[in-house]
Amino acid sequence: MKSSTQASKLLHGAFILSAAAIISKLLGTLQKIPLQNLGGDAVFGIYNTVYPLYTLLITVAMLGLPAAVSKFVAEAGVGERKDAGRQILLRSAVLTGLSGVIMGAFTYAGAPYIASWVGNSHIIPALRSASWGLLFIPVMSALRGYFQGLHNMLPTAVSQIVEQTVRVAVMITLLLYLSSGNAGAETIAAGAMIGSVGGGAAGLFIMLLYWQRHRNRSLNKSADKTPGGITTSRLLSYGVPVMLGTLAIPLIGLVDVFTLPRLLSAGGDEADAMVQFGIYNRGLPLVQIVTMLATTLSVVFIPALAEANYRGDTELVETRSRLSLQWFWLLGLAASVGLAVLAEPINVALYGNAAGTSTMTWIAFTAAGGTVSIISAAVLQGLGQVRAPALHLLAAALLKAALNLLLVPQLGITGAAIAGVAAHLFAAALNVLLLRRKAHLRLRPADVLAKPALLVAGLGLAAAAASWGAGAALAAAGLAGGRAASLAQSLLGVTAGCAVFAVGAVALRLLSEDELRGLPGIGPSLAKLMKKLRLFP
Repeated sequence: MKSSTQASKLLHGAFILSAAAIISKLLGTLQKIPLQNLGGDAVFGIYNTVYPLYTLLITVAMLGLPAAVSKFVAEAGVGERKDAGRQILLRSAVLTGLSGVIMGAFTYAGAPYIASWVGNSHIIPALRSASWGLLFIPVMSALRGYFQGLHNMLPTAVSQIVEQTVRVAVMITLLLYLSSGNAGAETIAAGAMIGSVGGGAAGLFIMLLYWQRHRNRSLNKSADKTPGGITTSRLLSYGVPVMLGTLAIPLIGLVDVFTLPRLLSAGGDEADAMVQFGIYNRGLPLVQIVTMLATTLSVVFIPALAEANYRGDTELVETRSRLSLQWFWLLGLAASVGLAVLAEPINVALYGNAAGTSTMTWIAFTAAGGTVSIISAAVLQGLGQVRAPALHLLAAALLKAALNLLLVPQLGITGAAIAGVAAHLFAAALNVLLLRRKAHLRLRPADVLAKPALLVAGLGLAAAAASWGAGAALAAAGLAGGRAASLAQSLLGVTAGCAVFAVGAVALRLLSEDELRGLPGIGPSLAKLMKKLRLFP
């Protein structure tokens, strides 16, 4: 009975955390559109240069301790050693707090040196603004790890949503104020980065409120005085490898930060390089929505594969691995083709003009490789292969750097987009090749290439035809050319593409009812729904 209750609590907590992650990531991704609209491409370029660096510094400052806190607090909870959990949190909060102060001071004082490594001095004010966030977020993350170790996901979920909401509100408020005062791009970008500081402070405040309430309740109960037994060195020995593994995830994006501004300013000035870098980043929020969905859904496959692998059910491991790869490949490819075909109306609708449409077309195809890379990494982790996906991302980042150096001088930001497509596909290919050995994967060319090619060709034609038809009708009515008209073209194109995708997937028998039921998570529910709609024979 107790184990059943515990399992129910874990599932409930996972749902809360997943929902909060989706909301906060959507807010974080979509806020880039008003950022570009209000600040312009130069501000957008500076922000998208600094924010990945800020994320990198935050990751280093946390030292992987949130994961360590969660693990050791959970173990202390099993032994009913409540004081041990609080001691673990105290040590971790002190460590992350000191680390954040040191990293913040290093970033503020060393901003000119970091800017010289990037190759653009215009990012200095924004870097110094971002440095203040290091005072809040590492400690906030340690507190989140503590409550997650207690299987209480609500504090983390609430603080995530509050953090992102405050971040976006502060950013837009400062954007409006600074833009109205005709401030320069450097100052406006620095103001936008203050949003991250405000969000971090708000998130920490929420976590401290939860901690105070939790502490007051604990003091009313008999406290166990058993020593914690978790030393600082043990926390670090667990956390630092986690931190190093986490650093592999944003590597491909960081390659652009450290190569693209320098390459773009080689034949011109730094200000123009930031404008070009901003235009380059226009397509990334849309791709990030697709990969965010893949990341959220991928966590379902890790325990499902781990369970099947533990039981030695090689057939189930192969089936789940194959189906997950096929469908994430298909969804990523469909998103890529749809975004590529509708790149121009989407660009105008979201950003006000068609600058960089060809680059956005290429960037759209990173969704295909990115989704397969994410789901294949999750499947490998479920099979116990934790380090391999990180090493594959490192290899892909090296390829991205080499291709940037080769292509950007000739093709500009379009060359960087092509390099990104190649890097993500390379990481995906390495993961899939390893899965062929570890999961005895059997991929049929018809399911991986022929049928998907036919389906996305129909999707692309339908989206293009609907968009063109809407544009022609609006032009005849004298309404063409504006953002509203482009938005209408985009929405009609997306609707037509989705309709063809749904009908084509059923017509081509890309997934049987039994296969759909075998997918972990929502597979059985989807199969039941499709059966009711008579989409299965």
